[in-house]
Amino acid sequence: MNELQNLASTKKTTQVHRQASKQINFRVSEPDYLKLARSAQTLNLSVPAFVKKKAQGARLVAPKIAAQDAQNITHQLAKIGGNLNQLAHHANQGGQIDPQALKDLQNEVQRIWQQLT
Repeated sequence: MNELQNLASTKKTTQVHRQASKQINFRVSEPDYLKLARSAQTLNLSVPAFVKKKAQGARLVAPKIAAQDAQNITHQLAKIGGNLNQLAHHANQGGQIDPQALKDLQNEVQRIWQQLT
C-alpha cells in the first residue's frame, strides 16, 4: 500500500514546465474569427499565434510573396544549385565548361530574380 501512495503522490507533484505558464481563453463571433483566421493565414501563422503576437504589440508585415510562390522559387533555386554543382565538379576535374550552360544558368537566376522584385 505504501508503494501506491508514493506513486499517487509523485503524480500529484509532477508539473508540466512550460515557457508560458498562464492560459487565456476568450470567445469571438464567427465573422471576427474568420477575419483573424484570414489575417493569420496571410502571415503563415496559426490563429492563436497571430492573436498572441497582436496582443504583444508586434508589428506584423505580410510576406512579399505567397507561400506557394516561395516554395516554387525555393525548388527552382535548388535545381539551379544542383546544376551549378555539377558544372563546378566537372570543371574541378579538368573538364571544359560549355559557355552556353553557364549562360543558361545565369538566365535562369535572372528569371527568378525578376519574380522576387
